[in-house]
Amino acid sequence: MVPQKSFLKAIVRLLTSALILAAFLDLAPSSLGAASAGGTAILSQRDRVVVQNAWLKWRLDNIIPSLMRREGIDLWLVINREYTEDPVYLSLMPRPTMNSGGTVALIFDDRGAAGVERLSCSPHAVAALYKNIRSARTKTQFETLADFIRERNPGKIGIDVSANWPLADGLTASLKDKLEKALGPELSKRFVPAENLVVGWLETRSPEEQSVYRQICGIAHGIIADFLSNNVITPDVTTTDDVVWWARQRVADLGLETWFQPSLSIVRAKAEEAKYADRRTIRRGDLLHCDFGIRYLGLCTDMQWHAYVCKAGEEDAPQGLKDALRRANQLADLIMNEFKEGRSGQEITSSVVSKGESAGLRPSIYSHPLGFYGHAAGMTPDSRSVNSIDEGNPLRWNYPLHLDTAYAIEFSSASTVPEWDNQDVRIAYEETAIFTGAGCRFVDGRQTKFLIIK
Repeated sequence: MVPQKSFLKAIVRLLTSALILAAFLDLAPSSLGAASAGGTAILSQRDRVVVQNAWLKWRLDNIIPSLMRREGIDLWLVINREYTEDPVYLSLMPRPTMNSGGTVALIFDDRGAAGVERLSCSPHAVAALYKNIRSARTKTQFETLADFIRERNPGKIGIDVSANWPLADGLTASLKDKLEKALGPELSKRFVPAENLVVGWLETRSPEEQSVYRQICGIAHGIIADFLSNNVITPDVTTTDDVVWWARQRVADLGLETWFQPSLSIVRAKAEEAKYADRRTIRRGDLLHCDFGIRYLGLCTDMQWHAYVCKAGEEDAPQGLKDALRRANQLADLIMNEFKEGRSGQEITSSVVSKGESAGLRPSIYSHPLGFYGHAAGMTPDSRSVNSIDEGNPLRWNYPLHLDTAYAIEFSSASTVPEWDNQDVRIAYEETAIFTGAGCRFVDGRQTKFLIIK
């Protein structure tokens, strides 16, 4: 994790992050607004590069050294080929890099007090942030890399192989074979999986990322509020597919991207189900549930919100449904209150399920890390069977919680709704949160009231 500064310094840094970025950008106001959503300006493609590259420089200088030392890795290699990039590769490269442009080896060499030296061994220079060691062409790329490693003589060489985390398993079998042949058996014995280093790099959020994450979540909330409204939905006319594709198009028009296909489902009273065989057309009395996430400035959101479609004469949702949402928020508070540094996902889940059931709640928990990826790697609170998820890999349940990390607080909560003939209704809940030394908090608030469609 990033070495923790005093609480006061952290607060000052967060409060001034916008000023720091503005000074770095030195952009005219007219260049900032390629589009806007919910009153929030969205940067142009060009301006995003400046912001993300400033973040990357800080991350490389501050996060990589502490993680390499935490994991006891002296030299870390990230090796990939064009179009089969290691999942971590693009997160280590400045924008507008879109692929590796051939076979590229990134090298992170811990020089102790001198810091971590960043180098590359590639057919051409990959970025100013990395010094290319392959200047002469008298040797092959892997021969040059092997000579460098022999000269540096590291104790432990981290490579991206992992049986536990897909995002940390980016070294292909053929490239690993080439590396072993070039280094020989003695140096190859020094290979260690760099999986926790990779996960740590992907999961750790810088102060500036944490600050801007609120705007990113605000943009997503604004889009949700738009498509779960009468602006888009006409009861008895609009279908769920209509809403989903409206959302996709809106995201594209804003110059953003979705990291998964949005969804919209209908929760309907059984008495109403008997009237309508069509499960796609939105009817009055329906409870609508969406699952929606965007990626902007390299960071993903993941949210599930609900809207109620009023019947004739109604102004609000039935009290039983509102109570179900209140109980879901009660469970969300239980989950976040259990976030303590160093605790595993399994420890957090066990405590939440016990306390939730004691409080009369009926939880099913499947939260996950967020960041550069939507379903990211890191501490994972999940109440489902370990054998039913990820080929029985228990590590995702046992990996510890670290500071400065982001999560989708995701679960479902069952409640009985009297107005629907005591039918059980599950509120599928999801909201983006950040965990810091001050605890776990939602980045841009949460849904406490249903959106209303009349």
